[in-house]
Amino acid sequence: MVDGVFKGLRNLIHHKISFPEQHLRHVEKDVLIPKIMREKARERCSEQVEDFTRCCKDSGILMVVKCRKENSALKGCLTAYYNDPAFYEECKLEYLKEREEFRKTGVPTKKRLQRLPTSM
Repeated sequence: MVDGVFKGLRNLIHHKISFPEQHLRHVEKDVLIPKIMREKARERCSEQVEDFTRCCKDSGILMVVKCRKENSALKGCLTAYYNDPAFYEECKLEYLKEREEFRKTGVPTKKRLQRLPTSM
């Protein structure tokens, strides 16, 4: 058992030395941060999202033809955010804060937000 404890401590120390807080794994760079970017970009392009959604609802099956203008506007807005290095850094910092908080508390962000009391 003592060997297991020392092995665990050695692995923890190695992890802290090898992976500083700013280091990002492949899945974080390519999946988790882009997910935050998509969510934030949709919020910031909410007007274009609403226009496109309204057009699709009104057009029915002909939406592919009738909603080209709205679709192009939405794509343009989203793409501008996806290609903006400052926006990527903003989302990366947000992710790093969430990850650090999770490492401190062990509670995922979603559960932490759900546990907040709504009224007292």
